[in-house]
Amino acid sequence: MAKKKIEIEYIWQDRKRWGLFGLPWTFTRYGLTEEKFVIKRGFLNLTTDEVRLYRILDVSLRQGLFQRMFNLGTLTVASNDKSLGTFQVKNVKNAEYVKETLSQKVEEERVRKRVASREYFSGDMHDGGDYYDDDDMDDQQ
Repeated sequence: MAKKKIEIEYIWQDRKRWGLFGLPWTFTRYGLTEEKFVIKRGFLNLTTDEVRLYRILDVSLRQGLFQRMFNLGTLTVASNDKSLGTFQVKNVKNAEYVKETLSQKVEEERVRKRVASREYFSGDMHDGGDYYDDDDMDDQQ
């Protein structure tokens, strides 16, 4: 019995661009599906990493002068994925579009999965700051 190859439907996919003119001469490929972001690296030995979209916390874009000239950019993606953590999507074409599409899909997936993001503030109530409970007030009287 022959195994069937599973075809993945990508919303967006591209290769890491290299060189002065931003040509796709590398063996790193990026892809975005409805549920995950996929990174495939290698030629002879292939490594595939993926992060579920609801695990992505933040996406930022950086474009240097030459990147802007060739409509490229590098995305920094912060996630709470144990294997990838924070990673970069380097030198992709139409980086602003990719960033906005990724951000939109992350929010859609969080709503669909009913995942709430928690913001952490430096003024945590348990860091010895101005936090009092009823027992503290009784001790002061």
